[in-house]
Amino acid sequence: MNDMAPVSLPNPQGLVGTWRRFGQVGPVYEIVSVGDARPDGDWMMRVRVLETGEEIDYRLADVLDDPRER
Repeated sequence: MNDMAPVSLPNPQGLVGTWRRFGQVGPVYEIVSVGDARPDGDWMMRVRVLETGEEIDYRLADVLDDPRER
């Protein structure tokens, strides 16, 4: 049984075009688009890793945990 209530997150569209870093010392990434909503209220985000150009899906909750990059 899942006792977790759905999370309440900010509008993901407002993050598109912004830059963040995976943790304090990880690579920088750009948020390029909003993906699908998840049943738990989170969203999947499409991000592009600056170092490699690779695009991956990443949870919005995890994006919000990562520091902003200037």
